[in-house]
Amino acid sequence: MRKRVALLGSTGSIGTQALDVISANPDRFEVVALAAGGSDPALLARQALDHEVPLVAVARTTAVQDVQLALYADAQRRGWSEGDVRLPRIVAGPQAAVEAVRTPADVVLNGMTGAVGLLPTLAALETGATLALANKESLIIGGELVTGAAKPGQLVPVDSEHSAIAQALRGERVEDVKRLLVTASGGPFRGRTREQLVDVTPEQAAAHPTWDMGPVITINSATLVNKGLEVIEAHLLFGIGFDRIDVVVHPSSIVHSMVEFVDGSTMVQASPPDMRLPIALGLAWPARLPGAARGCDWTSPAAWEFFPLDDAAFPAVRLARRAGEFARTAPAVYNAANEVCVDAFVAGDLDFLGIVDTVGAVLDDHLTDPDSATRDLTLDSVLEADAWARGRARVLVEQR
Repeated sequence: MRKRVALLGSTGSIGTQALDVISANPDRFEVVALAAGGSDPALLARQALDHEVPLVAVARTTAVQDVQLALYADAQRRGWSEGDVRLPRIVAGPQAAVEAVRTPADVVLNGMTGAVGLLPTLAALETGATLALANKESLIIGGELVTGAAKPGQLVPVDSEHSAIAQALRGERVEDVKRLLVTASGGPFRGRTREQLVDVTPEQAAAHPTWDMGPVITINSATLVNKGLEVIEAHLLFGIGFDRIDVVVHPSSIVHSMVEFVDGSTMVQASPPDMRLPIALGLAWPARLPGAARGCDWTSPAAWEFFPLDDAAFPAVRLARRAGEFARTAPAVYNAANEVCVDAFVAGDLDFLGIVDTVGAVLDDHLTDPDSATRDLTLDSVLEADAWARGRARVLVEQR
């Protein structure tokens, strides 16, 4: 029987690659709902009709008419006038993705970007469906709200690093883990000093050397904020303390992460950089899909290099550890401030170094607030902290 899939963020990098995997395995999956922001109505319409999706969710209500027109135009080309094409039902608004999640599904793949993925993540866990999670931000800011809502085995990571760790831990005991080693490509500016990052442009930051990702994640990889978020994510997913989670720079992105055990053994998951592999695992978990991605070429000479992280030039991981160890709403503050700063950088209102500097300043303000240490982690407190951090970041950006 085919697995029913609800796909959130369908027009983004994760979403389009997920549909590639699904198209290659029509006997394994059917798409029952798509959700997207609405910025690419033609692509969303094509996806909906290609996969005969009954429900399409659009976050921006102003984009609904464009999506409808795109659907009509594409349907006409496919023979709609002869009754051969079925148009999907459209829902719109900030809660549209949550409605898509509540369509009966076996797997929800959350490929949204940013904190907006939190409510759909919680809604997906409530349905009992397997949650293939690429939207790391929802886990990081939700923390125990998300892990506490997940049944055993319900939450499957799609980030390549955490998918690698999950694979390495299959059949292993957590108490036998000495440490997790999360790999980082180092981004486009690996090896540069802080002084050499002063004049970085958005175009340079968006040119990742090994991965093809969306613009926000690519810039987060350039600042290493993304790796900081992944350290918090690893802690929450696998229950390993921050003192036992290390980051190592691995430029070729062949080794996606490693697990070192107490007996000195290290388990490595290796494959060429291709998100279709962890996406396929997330959709089919615990099964594997034959031919999901190409494997390593073991007939050619190859070298794997690893380097320590330069905390002086790239302090984002250190800041993330601080937020994660403080817990409560600090990770939400870290993430929200960064989202504002990335937008400001892309718009030309903030320099590259100002992204992490501003995130650090907002986090300092939060951690020195006496109320932060006593505030319980609730959905309301997360949303309040998120809103406060965004406002504070905007003020600091204007001051710079």
